[in-house]
Amino acid sequence: MLRIKRLYTFMLQTFLPLFLMTFGICLFIVLMQFLWRYIDDMVGKGLGIPVLAEMFMYAALFLVPMALPLAILLASLMTFGNLGERLELLAMKSAGVSLIHIMRPLIVTLLFVSVGAFFFQNNVMPVVQVKLYTLLYSMRQKSPELDIPEGSFYKDIPGFNVYVKKKDPKDGLLKDVMIYDYSEGFNNARVIVADSGRLKTSADKLFLVLSLFNGESFENVGKSQANTTQARTAVPYRRESFSSKDILIEFDANFNRTDESFMQNQYMGKNLKDLQTSIDSMGVRLDSIKDVNAKSIYDASYVKTLKSLRAKKESEAEGQPDERQEKLPVITPTIQLDFDSLYLAQAASSQAALLGRAKSSIENIKTDYYFRAATVGDEAYKVRRHLTEWHKKFTVSFACIMFFFIGAPLGAIIRKGGLGVPVVISVILFIFYYIIDNMGFKMARDGVWDAWEGMWLSSVVLTPMGIFLTYKAVKDSVILNADTYVNALKNLIGKREGRKVERKEVIIYTPDYEATLPQLEKLVEESTTYLTNHKRWINYLTFWKQGGKDNTAELLAQDTENIVEELSNSDQNLLLNKLMDYPVIGGYNNKLSKHINGKLALAIGIFFPLGLPIYLLATYQRKLLRHDIVMVQKTSKELINMIYSLHLLKK
Repeated sequence: MLRIKRLYTFMLQTFLPLFLMTFGICLFIVLMQFLWRYIDDMVGKGLGIPVLAEMFMYAALFLVPMALPLAILLASLMTFGNLGERLELLAMKSAGVSLIHIMRPLIVTLLFVSVGAFFFQNNVMPVVQVKLYTLLYSMRQKSPELDIPEGSFYKDIPGFNVYVKKKDPKDGLLKDVMIYDYSEGFNNARVIVADSGRLKTSADKLFLVLSLFNGESFENVGKSQANTTQARTAVPYRRESFSSKDILIEFDANFNRTDESFMQNQYMGKNLKDLQTSIDSMGVRLDSIKDVNAKSIYDASYVKTLKSLRAKKESEAEGQPDERQEKLPVITPTIQLDFDSLYLAQAASSQAALLGRAKSSIENIKTDYYFRAATVGDEAYKVRRHLTEWHKKFTVSFACIMFFFIGAPLGAIIRKGGLGVPVVISVILFIFYYIIDNMGFKMARDGVWDAWEGMWLSSVVLTPMGIFLTYKAVKDSVILNADTYVNALKNLIGKREGRKVERKEVIIYTPDYEATLPQLEKLVEESTTYLTNHKRWINYLTFWKQGGKDNTAELLAQDTENIVEELSNSDQNLLLNKLMDYPVIGGYNNKLSKHINGKLALAIGIFFPLGLPIYLLATYQRKLLRHDIVMVQKTSKELINMIYSLHLLKK
């Protein structure tokens, strides 16, 4: 029990520092991405350090749900990659501790992290989102700082265009100033030209005071007459010369915070309980709107009119029967109207009037339907946004567990630590997760899928990957070992691994050369027979009847291995070197032959689309097999001659 506790402590001491480090790195990266996205709303606004610090604090808390799963993935991958690279994981498994047992303390720790992530999403995130979005909206509404450039018009003062030819950097004096004042309308613009001027802000930062020196102003007079439709040959204007003139311009330079009550009533400012309450109330409202729209459409349609006429005819046919008399079945008359004949019977002017009335009625109905559809669409969108936010409270917590069961077994399989390979794999997996999650969110938001389908799409896609990787890691699979795939590719294209035979330092059993010679002669004979009877090409149907099996080649391979095993005990270097010329015969059995019989293989070859590619691949491997058997035949003959020439066989 003490050993297990030490193992748990060791795993926690290994994982937690890496988790804290990766969480800080991931949070910094996503925070920089957030800053790059909203940099235009902050630059040039004259915002103070406290406001920017508050914004960064809310942004960091807002991005925790995005950084947390990525940090868990990267930390778990690095932890188990380091253990595998330092052979510590191998030592634990050699001591009889399974991978699941090794992962147990981290699983328990991350369960607590997931529960904490849920409470963070439910209790902290609504407050953070309200304050962050309110602050961003207030920053967008903040007027930019005044920084009038030289040699170009400045348009950021509402109702004014200001041109300054040159600015004195010492005292801030503006030289050669030209101002277009269209605050009272473009037709009533006023033009002011001055030699110099100064611009300053009032004490309450609600007004700009523009002091101009040695200039003139031009403006229209008689504005009411100028705006009439009567043609005028000249418009009177007023010209004013001044040595000093002050202009007061409304310009709010303060940072005003927007009221948070509006954001608090949105989906982003509600916890799980409030979201459920809003979903229920909005669902009832949406159903009532749909019922009212359906009733209104029915009342305005011809179906109600026809049913009213039919009910009237039924009442007339039935009359007022005595209640004591037996009621007889009433046959409902069918109302048939020939609209074409009624229309053609009208005069041309009446037909035009009817068409005009019909067109006007259709346009009114179309406009009314568009309005009703927009109303229903807005209400349905609000419901969907509340539903997506409701599911989001749970998906982040599940993603933490899911990424651990992807990262931990993946690290145990690849056995690479540090910040190299784990970072690359983590980024690729997280980008894949983010794309799927964003796609599912948009599908749910737009009503293409149900909310639970879109929000849980990424979890459904990646959970099987975590289960598969955990299973392979527990079974010590080499699924991600690059050498496995390289050797398989070499075997496929014919570049097989060469045979290695080394001289033994201690030989216990000397080879029986006399008994080996008949085996070599038999191998030569069997190789010759195989090459004669087995051509490169084989009939397609015959191949699938055999199920891809080649028992003769398998026997040749077994006989070759027996001879190599026997002669590898020799102390003759020439003989040992010649044994390395024997190829490692492979590809004599198709992989399908181990799992299917001849009839099933024939059915696959006839009906399954992959039958032809498998046949062509087997034909190529058959060519490689014939080349290997030629080498077996040649090497066996050379061994026979070598044994006789070295006089190793006593006659």
